[in-house]
Amino acid sequence: MPSESQPPADGRQPDENRLPVADRLDDDHFPAYTMGRAAELVGATPAFLRALGEARLITPVRSGGGHRRYSRHQLRLAARARELVDQGTPVDAACRIISLEERLERAERANEELRRGDGDAVRGHR
Repeated sequence: MPSESQPPADGRQPDENRLPVADRLDDDHFPAYTMGRAAELVGATPAFLRALGEARLITPVRSGGGHRRYSRHQLRLAARARELVDQGTPVDAACRIISLEERLERAERANEELRRGDGDAVRGHR
């Protein structure tokens, strides 16, 4: 599934990668939203977010107390999944579609960088 939506293996950011709070507010991958708030923003239920986790579309970071935390990037993926499910697509199929859309977007960005002659940037992002 989309690697950009996945937190580090242990679900926590290494201390050396922690940014000051003001810098994290602009980070699309910073897990700032609780499950309740995330569900509210997406217009879904917490059970729907858990289903997306079970399908491995998104993997929320766990707080020290074990609560799920979601990033803005993950919320965008969840909102897209909700759109597809609302149109009648099964959750697992919606997650696969979104994963393929993400891969296509990354490939298109890489192709554009290659066209511009920025091949070193593409090789560094593998």
